[in-house]
Amino acid sequence: MNLTVRDRTKQLVDDLKAICANHGLGNDGNEYKIITEVFLYKFMNDKFFFEVRKMGEKYRKPANLEEFLKDMPDDNYDLLLLALPAGVAQLKREHFISNLFNNQNVPQFAKLFDDTMRDMASLNADIFSVGTSGGEKVRLFSGISQYIVEESKRDGFCRAIVNKLFHCNFGEIFHEKYDFFATIFEYLIQDYNKDGGGKYAEYYTPHAVARIMSEILVVGEVSNAKCYDPGAGTGSLLMSLAHQIGEDRCTIFSQDISQKSSTLLRMNLILNNLAHSLLNVVQGNTMTEPYHLLHKIPKDGFDYIVSNPPFKLDFSDWRDRVDATKQSAMEDESETAKAFKKRFFAGVPNIPNKDKDKMEIYLLFLQHIISSLSAKGKAAVVVPTGFLTAGKGKTKSIANKIRMQLVDRGWLRAVVSMPSNIFATTGTNVSIIFIDKDNTRGNVVLVDTSNLGTKIKDGKNQKTLLSDDEEQRIINTVNDAQDDDEFSVVKAFADLKAGKYSFNPGSYFDIQIVYSPITDEEFQTHITSFETRFEALIKESHETDDAIIKALRSLRYESK
Repeated sequence: MNLTVRDRTKQLVDDLKAICANHGLGNDGNEYKIITEVFLYKFMNDKFFFEVRKMGEKYRKPANLEEFLKDMPDDNYDLLLLALPAGVAQLKREHFISNLFNNQNVPQFAKLFDDTMRDMASLNADIFSVGTSGGEKVRLFSGISQYIVEESKRDGFCRAIVNKLFHCNFGEIFHEKYDFFATIFEYLIQDYNKDGGGKYAEYYTPHAVARIMSEILVVGEVSNAKCYDPGAGTGSLLMSLAHQIGEDRCTIFSQDISQKSSTLLRMNLILNNLAHSLLNVVQGNTMTEPYHLLHKIPKDGFDYIVSNPPFKLDFSDWRDRVDATKQSAMEDESETAKAFKKRFFAGVPNIPNKDKDKMEIYLLFLQHIISSLSAKGKAAVVVPTGFLTAGKGKTKSIANKIRMQLVDRGWLRAVVSMPSNIFATTGTNVSIIFIDKDNTRGNVVLVDTSNLGTKIKDGKNQKTLLSDDEEQRIINTVNDAQDDDEFSVVKAFADLKAGKYSFNPGSYFDIQIVYSPITDEEFQTHITSFETRFEALIKESHETDDAIIKALRSLRYESK
């Protein structure tokens, strides 16, 4: 990997953020819109020229390709645009960054800048727009100068942006691969990928988790795969999955309620050569308006689903709309009612009297995912580790009903309990549930990785990092169905039924009791050591309960 290219790309991101800060937009809620739009505008400009140069010697030969294209007859230029590969933005010659650079001293330059970006978005609306669940299109660019409150400073702001873009060239990065763009994207959004309102937390799923999910899900060559995430966020899981399959051998589908996430996901798709899937990106509430389900897209369900859904959220306002038992709330939408009823087979969490923000919305996502899979579909879903045993043995428990469904129908492939703090942004322990509706093995691999990883400080939080070897160990353990003492166990579905449908790996590890004969003297030494340590702990905590000490001493004497 050419670190110089990566560093220069990161430097442009830093420069753009510095310009925003110098114009009063540092940490402003709109800064991410400016950075993402400007970065994409630059990326798509340079990608355009990169692809044109590949179209023949006459385009590779000119030292200044932009000037060569500006002098080209209109008819020839139109034919050139038609010959561009799918997924490459079509640019009018006035869309070139050089055109803005050469005209930056004209009056109302900010208006020229915004009009240029908006016109480019309109020209490419059919390819680069994302949709909403209501059928509207959200176009690529909306302009950036509007976010500068003082109109007199807008021209200067746009000039500063253009000067940075003009003196930077992305030409070298188009030879790079997924890992490069994953790093750049994470760097680009690191300040914006936070949940400011406490709802639909947009955590960037760690690369280790994404890799483990995709490499367990996809084994061998796959083609024409339909991949989906019902709570896609910025799309890190989908990008890893697409990379594992091959970007040209899959189509991405997604939905997310967050406008910000949809904007960042669009950028992620474009950076990772997945622009052909942009029309399948939907902004909206997946639980109340499941766009792909209601429009039967795709008709037979998805081949692969990956998701790191929000765990807990107050959805009391629309809880009744997704409750299959409240058909009156569905009005006359009989087909919709049937789809909803089938989807939430285990039920919908009730509204608690207190702590509504702790409503377990992930249970809805998990049921939706199971219902959205094709007959042979596979899924990997991040869940709170508490799900593995929640409601164990309780017939009315939604979590227990879901686990029963996965076991009774033979759809559970594996469970991987992850180390604590694998997500630095949440203290919740997480596990990954692997579902395979075509699980021909007839057994389940249960893995406990709690002892893996290295603890580091990430700001104010503690984070656990897995090494490449540790990630590979987890992947191999599941894919090869390995039994490994106190790390993994392979069990038949009948064993899980006997275990009251617990998914906790530790529940199925064999307990080994090792007997070591010791002398009376050794026994007394152990007891004395324990007594000393126990008394020291009590002294440190300022506890003076003599009864506890006496009880311990009594135990010692009785043992004689």
